[in-house]
Amino acid sequence: MNDRQANSLARAWIEAWNRHDLDAIVHHYATDVECTSPFVQALSGEPSGTIHGREPLKEYFRKGLQAYPDLHFELLRTLTGVDSLLLYYRSVKGLLAAEMMTVNGEGQIQTVHAHYVQE
Repeated sequence: MNDRQANSLARAWIEAWNRHDLDAIVHHYATDVECTSPFVQALSGEPSGTIHGREPLKEYFRKGLQAYPDLHFELLRTLTGVDSLLLYYRSVKGLLAAEMMTVNGEGQIQTVHAHYVQE
């Protein structure tokens, strides 16, 4: 992953969320994606905080868009790794968010670890 690829994915991901375009959002994820987030427990009731697979992730995102109809993300920074990127952005309720995403050979998000802090 290079800076251009990371920035392109970050912009497309943020734009899809800000349009509330569920199909465009999940298009970025591998079919066997694994997503871990503190919001998973609250929105899906999954005690592990982890969702496995694109279809369950789509349902989780659907619940998130319904729960936060004014959702808008503001990208603050994109950090590039070897096969990963970290998005640092302003999330729902003014939370600062950092999502570490690994990317597979097809350029799709394979794993996600989301982190939030209230300022």
